[in-house]
Amino acid sequence: MSRRDRGPREKSNNRNDRPKGERPKGSRPAARPHRAAPKGDRGPGPRPGGGKPRFAEPRHDRPVPVRAEVKAEPQLPTKVQTVVVTADENNMRVDRFLEARFPGLSFSHIQRIVRKGELRVNGKRADSKDRLEEGQSVRIPPLRLDAPKVAGHLSEAEQKTLTALKAMMLFEDDDVLVLNKPAGLAVQGGSGTTRHIDQMLEVMRDARGQKPRLVHRIDKETSGCLLVAKTRFAATHLTGAFRHRSARKIYWALVAGVPKPKQGRISTYLAKEEGDDDTIMRIAEHGDEGASHAVTYYAVVETAAQKLAWVSLKPVTGRTHQLRAHMAHIDHAIVGDPKYFNKQQWDLPGGLQNRLHLLARRIVIPHPRGGVIDATAPLPPHMQQSWNLLGFDAKRFDPIENAPEE
Repeated sequence: MSRRDRGPREKSNNRNDRPKGERPKGSRPAARPHRAAPKGDRGPGPRPGGGKPRFAEPRHDRPVPVRAEVKAEPQLPTKVQTVVVTADENNMRVDRFLEARFPGLSFSHIQRIVRKGELRVNGKRADSKDRLEEGQSVRIPPLRLDAPKVAGHLSEAEQKTLTALKAMMLFEDDDVLVLNKPAGLAVQGGSGTTRHIDQMLEVMRDARGQKPRLVHRIDKETSGCLLVAKTRFAATHLTGAFRHRSARKIYWALVAGVPKPKQGRISTYLAKEEGDDDTIMRIAEHGDEGASHAVTYYAVVETAAQKLAWVSLKPVTGRTHQLRAHMAHIDHAIVGDPKYFNKQQWDLPGGLQNRLHLLARRIVIPHPRGGVIDATAPLPPHMQQSWNLLGFDAKRFDPIENAPEE
């Protein structure tokens, strides 16, 4: 993976003393096309066979956004306040609403104020997973950031954690990180989960005590691109880009059977269904309680004897387990999915590991200070093994590139 490595450098107020190419303090960087693609792992190339794909119209790059001015970072409220849910925040979960409103607020602090009933929606207690509606009043208690660590004083265990994070980095600058999250590592904590990305980011607090913030999430068993903001300024802008669907995400999956047609759109409503010891997303009807619209584009890239297919996926919406539920819905569940694989009398082909074959392959999103972040993650080891066994070429043209954005 390519990434920008920054070494230590001495500060200087003398223009002649500055290293070549270093911009003066307070100046704004030029718009930059950020790209972090694995060497030799993908290439545009012509579509094999010369056939014209359904998503045939070339995708025009989005215009580079106008560079945003850096504003003063918002302060956390030190006393009780009441805010009103806006149209943009309609249907947001309570915990994500708080993260968007107050970037830097820790996951554990959000859970604590919700559990204690300190946060109220229209005067009633709310669960962190409840969905908000436009116009609702939300009572926000006094908030605080976690106590900052003293910069430069890491224990041996913390230094190992920092080294592990550095090894995951696909891209880094002063505002943003893109991590290649390995399969099996959770993004956030939960029941019985002690090691996760959010906890690991504690070792990256800066001199002012700011900890990098998660901008979105991917499932524990899904590997690939995970976007992290290093500042509150970046968190606000990147969270807004997701909310306004300015971010483009591409996933790769190995599925049972071959979808027909080979390129298409899946549009359903999804609702959460609580089980005895687990939660899954079920296909719902419009108007069902808790149902949210979900849209996914898919394209078959390669097949293996009509038994398996490499599918590229572009989610327009970002619902929980959306891709996994959608592929199961069209009867082509993702291989190794413990929740949604619903194929009866189906044997895993020899040599393939029974692990979730889903990769957050690529993310493209406007950079908070101008330009575009474009990062690509390689296949995780268990998927690379499957690609090798099935003879799939990761450099093959990906037809999802030309799928619509909405």
